[in-house]
Amino acid sequence: MFSFLLSLYKEPLDQLSKTPSSRSLDNHCVHRLLSTPETIIAAIIMLKPQLHQSQSASPTLFSLAKPFSQGNGGIALLPVRSAPALQKSRRSGRVGLASRKIRAVASPSFTEKSLSVKAVVSVKPSTGGLFTEIGIKGGLDEITDLVGKTLLLELVSSELDPKTGQEKGTIKGYAHKKSQSTEEATYEHEFEVGEEFGEVGAILVENEHHKEMYLKDIVLEGFVGGPVNITCNSWVHSKFDNPQKRVFFTNKCYLPTETPSGLRRLREEELVILRGDGQGERKSYERIYDYDVYNDLGDPDSGVDKKRPVLGGQELPYPRRCRTGRPRCKTDPQSESKSSSIYVPRDEEFSTIKELTFSAKTVYSVVHAVLPSLETAIVDTDLGFPNFTAIDELFNEVGDVPMLTKQGFLKDLFPRLVKTVADATEDVLRFETPETMKRDKFFWFSDEEFARQTLAGINPYTIQLVTEWPLRSELDPKIYGPPESVITTEIIEREIKGFMTVDEAIKQKKMFMLDYHDLLLPYVNKVRQLKGTTLYGSRTLFFLTPDETLKPLAIELTRPPTVDGKPQWKQVFTPSCHSTGMWLWRLAKAHVLAHDSGYHQLVSHWLRTHCATEPYIIATNRQLSEMHPIYKLLQPHFRYTMEINALARGNLINGDGIIETTFSPGKYSMELSAVAYDKQWQFDLQGLPNDLISRGLAMEDPTEPHGLKLAIEDYPFANDGLLLWDIINEWVTGYVNHYYPDSTRIVSDMELQSWWTEIRTVGHGDKKDSLGWPDLKSPSDLIHIITTIVWVASGHHAAVNFGQYTYAGYFPNRPTIARTKMPVEDPTEEELKIFWDKPEDTLLHCFPSQIQATKVMAVLDVLSNHSPDEEYLGQYPELAWTEEPAINVAFERFNERLKEFDGIIDARNTDQSFKNRNGAGIVPYELLKPFSEPGVTGKGVPYSISI
Repeated sequence: MFSFLLSLYKEPLDQLSKTPSSRSLDNHCVHRLLSTPETIIAAIIMLKPQLHQSQSASPTLFSLAKPFSQGNGGIALLPVRSAPALQKSRRSGRVGLASRKIRAVASPSFTEKSLSVKAVVSVKPSTGGLFTEIGIKGGLDEITDLVGKTLLLELVSSELDPKTGQEKGTIKGYAHKKSQSTEEATYEHEFEVGEEFGEVGAILVENEHHKEMYLKDIVLEGFVGGPVNITCNSWVHSKFDNPQKRVFFTNKCYLPTETPSGLRRLREEELVILRGDGQGERKSYERIYDYDVYNDLGDPDSGVDKKRPVLGGQELPYPRRCRTGRPRCKTDPQSESKSSSIYVPRDEEFSTIKELTFSAKTVYSVVHAVLPSLETAIVDTDLGFPNFTAIDELFNEVGDVPMLTKQGFLKDLFPRLVKTVADATEDVLRFETPETMKRDKFFWFSDEEFARQTLAGINPYTIQLVTEWPLRSELDPKIYGPPESVITTEIIEREIKGFMTVDEAIKQKKMFMLDYHDLLLPYVNKVRQLKGTTLYGSRTLFFLTPDETLKPLAIELTRPPTVDGKPQWKQVFTPSCHSTGMWLWRLAKAHVLAHDSGYHQLVSHWLRTHCATEPYIIATNRQLSEMHPIYKLLQPHFRYTMEINALARGNLINGDGIIETTFSPGKYSMELSAVAYDKQWQFDLQGLPNDLISRGLAMEDPTEPHGLKLAIEDYPFANDGLLLWDIINEWVTGYVNHYYPDSTRIVSDMELQSWWTEIRTVGHGDKKDSLGWPDLKSPSDLIHIITTIVWVASGHHAAVNFGQYTYAGYFPNRPTIARTKMPVEDPTEEELKIFWDKPEDTLLHCFPSQIQATKVMAVLDVLSNHSPDEEYLGQYPELAWTEEPAINVAFERFNERLKEFDGIIDARNTDQSFKNRNGAGIVPYELLKPFSEPGVTGKGVPYSISI
């Protein structure tokens, strides 16, 4: 059959192999293309009409598409010539955005003097590193490449026609494939650009393939002033999916009022397209940014117990997420139904063009391959660890884990987890020993380390100054019982051991606290109705010693009155040398650490970085044109955040997901984060200086470095964080002042004003009337806003994320759940007997179960990992920054200061006077070191929340 077809079309196919564009490829490629049934059929389907028409036209000329309806009817004939391949360019900036169909305008003639301008388009390979697809469509696309009609390019002038006042006609041409490697392909076309065309301000692109293509950049060579760079970094949809052409602007920045006249309509229409119409279910190739509430965490169609409350709205205020438009659930019209994938705008998706690395896709694989394997191996989900030796053996091997041997790709995905044992024939699961445990196997036992980690661990955001005494709850005593704390003056002064009185400690700012009392207490009875978990309201007090270290003084655990009539229960636990008191103190610490782990993951990490940033990303793409300088400043800080957030909604924070099944609050976890957002979140407190001031950890002092005096001078997170904040602030200040030298430009920038208004009133609309929203009337206002957003995406996230495996990989140091209540709370005889006979068993049973611990460890290992393609803060500039001399100078200063900062941290970590960041067996504080090698390193500050 195929031989017959080949013989039938032998002559036209031979002509195809002799076309100019096919001659730019080697003959081997042509013959290979025409040697498979799929591509032969594709060639026949595609070429039959044109191979049988008159061939009197010159073979080196292509007639452009039909001119626009308002044009003069002229058709420009553009020569197609081969040219040297473009050298691989360095990393460049932001993706381009979409355009509506261009309104009809006159096509130019070329009677005037013209320039020969070559367009070189760099295209990255698609999924799997392949440029081609198997099948008929793949064959059609290869034929499209061969005849030189892969990409239709249209040059857009920046200027209006001075005679008509209308937009000038575009100059069109098809780019043909010039070269191809495993890393990228180049497509070229040579335009004749008339003298009257003016400066090129944008280029329209139509993808003639049946599959999307990833455009890296376009370079226009041949202009007198040098090459024109157009950064794309964007997936361009097939015209068969969407007939709208894409528009990519040159890298030059323009405020809205300064937009060249020939580009104004494109700028405005592009934003309209990106906003969408709020209707229908989004398609995977779309790039529409819109808002919705968190109504997709549950799955009520699978059962009543799978329903979860909607986060967002008056009842549970919350930031908004990206709208997907999925259908509502059949059993609950307030909830969005599940799907196999969750829409995010196409260019926000995690890269599928890079090599397989530790990435968002790896997290997905952990959830869908490693964790089910663990569940198969560990049949009893409630089974705890029998002893601490069994915990230590996690770092040797878990044993034969079924399915892992069938999932051969896992060894490549998780080289740190899946190990081949020398004397075994099968792969087993094994965890790398965390750096903390390598240095000191018993580090987690120490009260000093427990306290130190509040300042230099992965949750340095909750320690606060005690400013009032005695401590009291603000909750309703009719519901929650007496508000007075049972931590008395006598208890504290006994623990301080004569240093000073409580009153003196308060006045001298020596008393600090972790306070999870009022946030958790309303959920205690609810959580206790769930299987395998418990909860308390808690307070933990610390005393600042003369050597600037914290000494734990007391832990208070509170249970409110119960529904069955039991009165409020509360008790204070203190460090003790006696065995009973010592074990009760260890158990109380385990409960507090579970509270701190939950708050860290749900609030310090998820809410304050991932969740709060998504509305900034949506508003930026909806309201700021790609040409806007603030868009170009912010874009690197948003890389992959929406994709990782969607992944979290589907696998981590969803109903019955990792968080719910391994953290103390269980199914109330996300509801708790909404309560924290309502009660605690303010925009102005997301910047580090204001955050420290609000917690009493700093006070304004213009004579001190950074304008702040710290309450704890040896506070590694604050010491390093404030220096990084200043470096970021200096960079943002130089950038903003370049484009906004005065307040008039701020106030008159309608894109900018709409952006900030939408963030406040829509993205974070549930808190639009709350305190903490700065005005946007001056350059200093904008500098503060941008610095805060950049800090959250970079420094804040790095501080709470990349040390997770280091500090929580050995889970007794930071258990995510306390499964049992304290043995002295309404104890049974059996509970007391177990505690008295073998208190270690009581602690082990309180710790996470085997399946809970190993699940968390597997996920934290991935989340703590830097991808080989990580983009670190200030390491490399965006191409658009380098093309503006003043901005390039500012960036070079930014880069140099970050390198100096890296060295400053090294010096601080070797200074033995800083006892909270070094010492025997202590992991030095490196979480804010700006740069890192790939892997789990405990350092490195990426531009964005990319994992």
